[in-house]
Formats: sequence, C-alpha cells, structure tokens
Amino acid sequence: MAGKTQDRTAGARGSDHLSFKSASDSDAEGIAGVLHDLVLAGKRRKAHDVDFALRHYIRHPDQLRCTIATDPNGHVLGFQSLKYAVENNPYGVSVGWGVIGTHIRPSAARLGIGRALFAHTLDAALAHGLPAIDATIGAGNTEGLAYYEAMGFRTYRTQDGSVSKVYRINR
Repeated sequence: MAGKTQDRTAGARGSDHLSFKSASDSDAEGIAGVLHDLVLAGKRRKAHDVDFALRHYIRHPDQLRCTIATDPNGHVLGFQSLKYAVENNPYGVSVGWGVIGTHIRPSAARLGIGRALFAHTLDAALAHGLPAIDATIGAGNTEGLAYYEAMGFRTYRTQDGSVSKVYRINR
C-alpha cells in the first residue's frame, strides 16, 4: 500500500492549500530535507539522508503507509509514517499494532499539518485492521508529546528517556 498514491487536500486549519499523498521513491529527497531541517533545529539526531528516507520510510518491508504533505509548489513540509509492529520491533510494541512517526519542518509547524496527516494515517490503520497505534516519543520532546495527546493518544508505558502513547482504534 505504501506505493499506492492517493491525492487528497485537507481542510485542517492552515492546511487547505496543501496536498497529501502516499510517498514514492521520488519523494525521498523531500523527506530527507524535512529530517535535515529537524537536525538543524536540534530536534533530531538520527540519520537524515535520501538512502535512509528510502529504506526507513518508503521501501521498509513493514511500512503500511507514509503520507507526505506538500505545498502548492510540491515542497515537502512534513510526513507521517505508519508501520506494522512485527516481532522484535525496536520499540517493544505489541505485534499487530501500528507504529507511527510524525516529522514536520520547523518552518511549517502549527499549521495543522500533523492533524491532517493523522487523518490519512488513521484511514490506513482502519484499512489494515489495526487494533491500536503506538507513538514512542522522547521524554523531553514536549511538542511531540502534546501533539500525540491532542490526537487522542494516551500514555501506556514509560521507559528510560521515552514515553509510549497508544491510540486505540474503535470499530
């Protein structure tokens, strides 16, 4: 499903001129650019190159959907990844749940992009029959913790340096 493209325009606050679609190989540079901007802003320390974007977000074997948000010029402003939690996943998430990751350029924060991305991710989670979605966030990432709380995620586990939140999907 990660390769299937579906364009959709969101009506979230400030995001009505944005487009949303499933990421493809041609979006790897834009995703890497978002990650790079997060590194420059001190909000990320992990890899942020094109190969990483391809391997981890676009072509990952457990990827269910990676949705990108673009401005009218096609510039990637953010993306949200939803992977299937398999046995021995790095987050210790229950097998069969989804694992979410949200990345928004600092210059595009507070425009409703995250809320609009989550609508697409939730559609994918429902389509795949997931019972829940995990978000594991650094304990010091107050913006990330507040975002997931606002989306309806609730803390279910804390570990050294991280907080795991769950969004339970009602059917």
